[in-house]
Amino acid sequence: MTGNIDIKTSDNNLIIVLVEPAGPLNVGSVARVMKNFGLSKLILVNPQCDRSSLDAIKMAVHGQDILESAIIVDTLPQALQGCVRAIATIGRDYSGGMPLETPRTALPWLLEEIRKPVALIFGREDRGLTNEELNYAHRLVFIPTNPEYPSLNLATAVSICCYELSQSTELFINKNIPASEIAPLDAMEAYYQQLESLLLSIGYLYPHTAASRMEKFRYLYNRAYLQMEEVGMLRGILRQVEWAINREKPEKPEST
Repeated sequence: MTGNIDIKTSDNNLIIVLVEPAGPLNVGSVARVMKNFGLSKLILVNPQCDRSSLDAIKMAVHGQDILESAIIVDTLPQALQGCVRAIATIGRDYSGGMPLETPRTALPWLLEEIRKPVALIFGREDRGLTNEELNYAHRLVFIPTNPEYPSLNLATAVSICCYELSQSTELFINKNIPASEIAPLDAMEAYYQQLESLLLSIGYLYPHTAASRMEKFRYLYNRAYLQMEEVGMLRGILRQVEWAINREKPEKPEST
């Protein structure tokens, strides 16, 4: 299917996530941008400002309803519950293993599967997202800017990304995997936690390097877009390995 994407058609499932926004002017401006592009689902993760302040309302203009209906959560995993795809924006040097992409090349991927919630994540105004938070995303987007002054205003970054989504020339609906079967990010996170615990217990991972090694595992599995049945199978394997390890452990003699 070709032609311009009307992202209003994906409104119910396309979520804008702001992590710890500090400026009410920015939050209000983001709401206005979302209104411009027909989006309405906004999630604020541990916001450091009041979304109902006069500054936020003033900047939102006709997007005040988006401010009022915005969901507030404590952590990024809570914001991503139920999402099957997530892209995080990055505005600083990144030394991890995931490739950096431009909005034009990466963002249309969010709309390839819009029958389930998908998320576009933006970090803090002053320092973006932590490496741990970036691990929750399937792909990373970097907006190319003048290297002499690379920092972008939060609302400006949201505007650019929404525009690129609206101007995408191709929308491919993945009909091979029913949306109901794609494992949401919270289900994958439970698997990652179980995998990390097991790998630590057998000595494959060490506490001081576990985060960087698990980042590679996350990238590997995230590219596969696993179905719930497949995640269940993998977790079953881990449980069986854990059972076998515990069975082989010698019993401690009873104290007398």
